[in-house]
Amino acid sequence: MGLWMYVLVVVLGPGSLKFQATSADRSFSIDYANNCFLKDGVKFRYISGSIHYFRIPPAYWKDRLLKMYMSGLNAVQIYVPWNYHEPLPGVYNFAGDRDLEGFLDLVANLGLLVILRPGPYICAEWEMGGLPFWLLTEPDIVLRTSNPDFLQAVDKWLGVLLPKIKPHLYHNGGNIISVQVENEYGSYFACDYNYLRHLLAVFRSYLGEEVLLFTTDGTKESELRCGTLQGLYATVDFGLDENVTEAFGKQRIYEPKGPLVNSEYYTGWLDYWGEPHSTQNATDVAQGLQKMLELEANVNMYMFQGGTNFGYWSGADYNENTYNPITTSYDYDAPLSEAGDPTDKLYAIRTIISKFQVLPAGPMPPPTPKFAYGYVPLPERVALLDILGLISPSLPFYSSFPLTFEALKQPHGFMLYRTLLPHDIPEPVQLTAFQNGVHDFAYILLNGVYRGTLERNRVHGVNISGKLGDTLDVLVENMGHINFGANESDFKGLIHNLTLGSIILHNWLIYPLDIDSAVAHAWPPTTTTSNGTTGPAFYTGAFTTPNISHDTFVKLPGWNKGQIWINGFNLGRFWPARGPQQTLFVPGSLLNSSALNTVVVLELEVAPEMPRVLFLDRPLLNGTSHSVDRDVTNSSLHLAMEPLKFADMAVREKKVELLP
Repeated sequence: MGLWMYVLVVVLGPGSLKFQATSADRSFSIDYANNCFLKDGVKFRYISGSIHYFRIPPAYWKDRLLKMYMSGLNAVQIYVPWNYHEPLPGVYNFAGDRDLEGFLDLVANLGLLVILRPGPYICAEWEMGGLPFWLLTEPDIVLRTSNPDFLQAVDKWLGVLLPKIKPHLYHNGGNIISVQVENEYGSYFACDYNYLRHLLAVFRSYLGEEVLLFTTDGTKESELRCGTLQGLYATVDFGLDENVTEAFGKQRIYEPKGPLVNSEYYTGWLDYWGEPHSTQNATDVAQGLQKMLELEANVNMYMFQGGTNFGYWSGADYNENTYNPITTSYDYDAPLSEAGDPTDKLYAIRTIISKFQVLPAGPMPPPTPKFAYGYVPLPERVALLDILGLISPSLPFYSSFPLTFEALKQPHGFMLYRTLLPHDIPEPVQLTAFQNGVHDFAYILLNGVYRGTLERNRVHGVNISGKLGDTLDVLVENMGHINFGANESDFKGLIHNLTLGSIILHNWLIYPLDIDSAVAHAWPPTTTTSNGTTGPAFYTGAFTTPNISHDTFVKLPGWNKGQIWINGFNLGRFWPARGPQQTLFVPGSLLNSSALNTVVVLELEVAPEMPRVLFLDRPLLNGTSHSVDRDVTNSSLHLAMEPLKFADMAVREKKVELLP
C-alpha cells in the first residue's frame, strides 16, 4: 500500500501522541466467524460509557471526557436529540452548547471512539424522547411510524444531520465506529417494519454501505421481534436485574453469530419527583461488568455521566396510568456525578477494566472545586400577573374553548388561560378539569388571588366562589412531554374543557408566556415590587463571589415549586416540597467573579416569609418535603434533614456538615 493512499492525522491523546491513518484500509466491521468486531482488520472489543453533551455545559466537556478516558474506556456513546437542534420547523442550531461536531472532534482529540445514536427518537428521559413538539401540530400524525407526515419531517431532519455525521465516520478518518437506527423500537406499540426499512434506506443513502448500523432493544421476545430488522445488527440492553448469560442468549436468537453487545448496561437509574433517589450498589455494578467482559462482550455503561436537565428539557414517563415527571437532576447515580466528580463506583469499575486491558498512565483528574456561597436574600417580589405584558408581549389568542400548547406553537414552559365567571357563585363549587384535562399542572387565581392547584392524574378539583365578571386565571405548566412509550397524544395545556359546577367555561384569552427571554434580556421589571407570599410570583436578588467562580449547589429552603434562573440561565425546575431533589447544580461557568450574579426564582405556589436561597458545596438529592435548615452560625452551617420517608433509604438518615 503506497503512502499516497493515506494521510497521517496526529491526534493528541492524554499522555501520548497517537497517529491514525485515514485511508481505504480504515474499517470497522463484524467478524461473524469469530463473534467479534474488527477494527482495521484486528479483533476489537469496546468498553464504552454514555455521556450527553446536551446535559453538560460546553466548558466542562473536556473535563468529563478526560475522566472517562482515564477510567479505561475506549469509546463513548452519544445521543443526538432532534428537538435540541431543530426547535422549530426548518430552524437549525448547531452552535454553542449544541455544537455536535465540536463535541465529536473533542472526543477524537482525547483518543476515544464514538457509538452514535442519532434517533430520530432517543428516549434518554429527555423532553418527548428527542422528538420536536411541533410534530404534534399535524392533526393526523402518528409518531415513529411510516405515517407520511412523520416521514416527511424525519427525512428533512436526517437530510441535515447525517451529512454532518458522514465525515466523522471511522472509515472516513473520524471516530464514529457504529450508528444506531431509531431506539428501543420494540418497546413502542406500532411495530411498523416499513418505518424501520425506510430509516435503513435513508441512513444508507447518506452514510454509505460501509458504516455499521445497529438496533438496541430490551431482552423481551416482543421487544426484539418488533425492534430488529435484517440489515441492522441487533444488540440488547439490560442491568443488574437480569442474568447475563440469559440476556445475551436473547440476543443470540436474533444474532446467532457476531459480537455480544449490551448497549445500555445500567449503572444507576433516573429519578421521578416524589419518589426516592435511585441508587445502584457500586460493587454489584462492577461485578456485573466483570461478568460481561469475561464473556468477551462489548459493553456500554448507561450512564457514565448523567448531567442535568437544564431549563425545560426533562421528560416524563406514564407508568400505571399515572404521569410521572422526571427531576431536573440527571445524576443517575452514575460513576461520574452530576457535577462530573469521580465516585466510588467509578473506581470500582476502573479496577474491573484494569483486569482486561491496560489503563492509561497518570492520575484521575480531581473533582472540580465547589464553594458554599451561603444565603442570598431575594427581596424584590413581583406577581406574575403584574408583568403579563413583559412575559407575553404579543396579543393574547381568543378562543371559545381552551387550546393546547401545540396548537399555539408554545414549545414548553407556561401558558395562561383567562376567562370571567359567568354568574355569581355565593357558595363554593368545584372548578374541575374534565377527563383529566390538565397537562400537567394548573395554578388557579381568582381576581389575582391564588386559590389552589390542579394536577394531572392527582388533583382534579378546586373550590371557587365569586361574582359575575370576576377574572379567573389558570396558569398551566408543561412538565415535559412523555419520553417513552406511546407518547403521540401527550398534548400540553388545557386539553379538555374546564367546568365550574355544572357549567362549561368558555370565552378564553390565552397568553403564551416567554419567561426566559424576559429574564435574560429585560430583568428586573420596572413594575413596583408587590407584597405577599402566595401565588405565582418572581423573587429577585443578587450576590457576589469572593473572586472565584466555583461550582455550587442551590437549595431553596421553605420554597414549594417553581423555576430558577441565574444570570439569565434557566437552571431548571425545583420542587423541594415533593422531593427527592433538594438542590440544583450550578456550574461555575455561569457565575461572574467580578460582577453581581442575579438570581431569579419563580415560585408558583407559596414562598417562604423570608425569601432567600442557599448555596452549598455539595448536592442533596435524597430529601423530603420535611427537609429543613437550622443551626446556622458564622463559622459553619449545619444542615439537618428529618428522617427520610422512603423505607428503602433509611441508611441515608444522617446529618451533613457543610462548611461555609
